[in-house]
Amino acid sequence: MRSCWADWVKKLIKAHSAKEALEILLKTDVAVVLMDVSMPELDGFQLAAMIRQHPRFQRTAIIFVSAVHLTDLDQLKGYEHGAVDYISVPVVPELLRAKSGGVSPTCTGKRGAREL
Repeated sequence: MRSCWADWVKKLIKAHSAKEALEILLKTDVAVVLMDVSMPELDGFQLAAMIRQHPRFQRTAIIFVSAVHLTDLDQLKGYEHGAVDYISVPVVPELLRAKSGGVSPTCTGKRGAREL
């Protein structure tokens, strides 16, 4: 299981801004978007709304992560903006993998979209 998680983490694609995240999404097939709620320029809720506007990403899984926005209202707002889950920091890697559906092709034997 540990090597499976290591393979999954190697496939992560990191964006440093909302604009960069959108550019990456338009060029790359992804299965899961893991997104911080607190970001410069746009917050995660605004970015999720923009992602959902594109027909290609209406069913892409979005998982919000936050160390600050942890109230029930924050979580509700996340779900209203299309999140499939909302987790707090610190993130437990095994829990994150389980919540993301174990979408790693290495773990499931399937090939297809990149994970993040």
